Amino acid sequence: MINFDLENAVTLSHRSISARSDVRRRALRALAAMAMVSALALTGCSGGLPWDQPSASAGASGTTVPAPVPNDLSSGSTARTLSAGAVGVSINYWSTLNMADWTSGALKPVSISLITSVTPNDGQKVYLQRATMVAVPGTLDTTFDPLAPQNDQSTVAPGYLVLDPYSYSQTFNVGPVPAEATLVTLQFTYDFLVQTTPTSTEYAKQSASDTLTVAIVPQPTE
Repeated sequence: MINFDLENAVTLSHRSISARSDVRRRALRALAAMAMVSALALTGCSGGLPWDQPSASAGASGTTVPAPVPNDLSSGSTARTLSAGAVGVSINYWSTLNMADWTSGALKPVSISLITSVTPNDGQKVYLQRATMVAVPGTLDTTFDPLAPQNDQSTVAPGYLVLDPYSYSQTFNVGPVPAEATLVTLQFTYDFLVQTTPTSTEYAKQSASDTLTVAIVPQPTE
């Protein structure tokens, strides 16, 4: 009798444990089903699961940012120091046209003012025989045909006196450039004559060159 009760008790205990296990499994399955429904609801509302969306850094890295166009006249003017043999040249460049108006079709003035020194300074003079500007339109990747050269040839012999305190000033104009141009490169050449001695009528020729890059403002498309 005792053995029968003990056996029944063990059987009942196993049944009770099994029943509780079944209840736990059913509860877990119900929770899993609810989670799946919630996930599907998120998918329907947002078009995708949050962890499937591209990150901000990935989106930023895929964006192409145009390279900035250089502009030596971004402040409206610039100064340069050049050397041509024994001649030292100080040049100021500027434009009376606002940089925002440097469009492809506009007439774009560039003014220069230069003065020289000579080393050693034994009293010989320095003359500017010719100043030349060549404008070459282009983009960061492409160069277009240059515009016609502009020359200021001295009308006096042997040239314009440019030894300090005497200076030289001139204005060149950059004409229309292709609409696709985003910049124009200005190539300057200066030809000097230097007296060999303070009283000599013989001269040594020296040349200096300089380059400016100026941005062209793009025109809005219609």
